[in-house]
Amino acid sequence: MSQPPPAGPPGGPLAGPLVGPLVVMGVSGSGKSTVGAALAQRLRVPFADADDFHPPENIAKMTAGHALDDQDRYPWLESVGAWLAAHPDGGVMSCSALKRSYRDQLRHHAAGLRFLLLDGSREVIAKRQASRPGHFMPPALLTSQFATLEPLEPDEDGVVIDVDQSVDAIVQGYVDTVTRSEES
Repeated sequence: MSQPPPAGPPGGPLAGPLVGPLVVMGVSGSGKSTVGAALAQRLRVPFADADDFHPPENIAKMTAGHALDDQDRYPWLESVGAWLAAHPDGGVMSCSALKRSYRDQLRHHAAGLRFLLLDGSREVIAKRQASRPGHFMPPALLTSQFATLEPLEPDEDGVVIDVDQSVDAIVQGYVDTVTRSEES
């Protein structure tokens, strides 16, 4: 079946199953920001990076090599959730969303929230992370990220895609999967 037609004038957001807020999630270095921006462009919706919502204290803590705890994450996730709630007709947010409780907190703000989990082996993610100069998340915290990650559960609206492929292939894989699931 063909892609849903654009809604309204050319360049507007797409209609059909691909609209609504979406979180591109995964551990640090999985490609959330790159894939999220590409997906937002493909869907013609706004994009935001949850890293930009961290308060200075969180960035300082991570830069010093310390993992955030739930208390650190709560106000940050509230800000991310507010952005998602402000984009009910479509918006893509890159956000680690590593625990079910974090995803539940985001869903509290945005009903119908969908997730795209970028999944990959430790080796693949470490290699990707090493190619990101100047990011505040040091590679040493990758172990804590994998330890914290709780995969999407069957009752969560989401798609899991392997990151060991091109950004275009990941974006197309997401679009194809969501379109197929809505057709069945």
